[in-house]
Amino acid sequence: MGAALGLCAVTSALPASADPIEDFYRGKTMQMVIRSQAGGGGYDSYARLLARHIGRNIPGNPRVMPVNMPGGGGIVAANFVAKAAARDGTVLAIVSQGLAVDQALGLNPSFQADLREFNWVGNMSDSNQVLAVWHTSPTRSFEDARKRVTTIGTTQAGSISQQLTAFYNNVLGAKLKIVFGYPDGHDVDMAMQRGEVEGRGTNTWASYYSVSPHFVTDKLITPLIQVGLQKDPALPHVPLLRDMGLSPKDQPILDFMSKAVAVGRPIATTPGVPAERVEALRRAFDATLKDPAFMREAEKERAEISPMTGAQLAGIIRELIEAPADLKAQVREAIQPKKQDTQEIAGGAKKGGD
Repeated sequence: MGAALGLCAVTSALPASADPIEDFYRGKTMQMVIRSQAGGGGYDSYARLLARHIGRNIPGNPRVMPVNMPGGGGIVAANFVAKAAARDGTVLAIVSQGLAVDQALGLNPSFQADLREFNWVGNMSDSNQVLAVWHTSPTRSFEDARKRVTTIGTTQAGSISQQLTAFYNNVLGAKLKIVFGYPDGHDVDMAMQRGEVEGRGTNTWASYYSVSPHFVTDKLITPLIQVGLQKDPALPHVPLLRDMGLSPKDQPILDFMSKAVAVGRPIATTPGVPAERVEALRRAFDATLKDPAFMREAEKERAEISPMTGAQLAGIIRELIEAPADLKAQVREAIQPKKQDTQEIAGGAKKGGD
């Protein structure tokens, strides 16, 4: 009897059953892989904002360290996540918005990842993509862009900037000269200001607010067209791609590209992560984007936050990749820039992407 009572006393002194997720993450340093260079625009600022806060909401409170990995319009970072990164839930990544389309259409042989195998944690923003020109450009509207040649800076194949700019030419009849090879969006912005190009192939409207707010407040840029599922409330007079088809047969490809843009600022962890850790990261993401301290900093940085759950994001990406073959063939042709419409920057294409 005494031995039994002694055993009960020892058992009651033990802590409650340990949380294996908390035990795993406690004391660890996670990586946040960023597909652009430090200070290189919206991807970097959004990823660093999340990295500063999400650790508080992951059981065990790991530290999250940003790791910039620019190259190939986001392909270098995505390949690392797919092939080389740890598959244990200690790696997060912000993934290039254009890569779901890249995979769906088989555009770039160097892209070796299958985005359907990524474990999608959530989407930070679905802010519309905007083609904008510098205030000195004679092009003041999309109709002007259909009438005169306008030089537009972009990054590499695989980036949404080049895909959308070519799409405007091939489907909507614009006369945009695509100047490609800039390392990232920041470099395109600098080229606009130097007068090398008249505009930037694309950037989210939210990123202009967060990274270069004076571009908006001082009216230094003029938005010509926006891409998303609906108009940004701040841009009621800027035409929406989905409304601009020249004929009814254009609508499916306009919707495909609009849906692709809705993935915004997607966050993933690697393939092969145990399901319970993926779920913990998804819960942490959802909690972080509602966290008062996170929201205060997001507001201070003018970062537009419109979250999408990991499950919703995974569904959109799978839908794009597994779209009907005939539709993908139409889109593939529509986003390929014609040779006469392109010009490489001096010194050749460099690593990076916007």
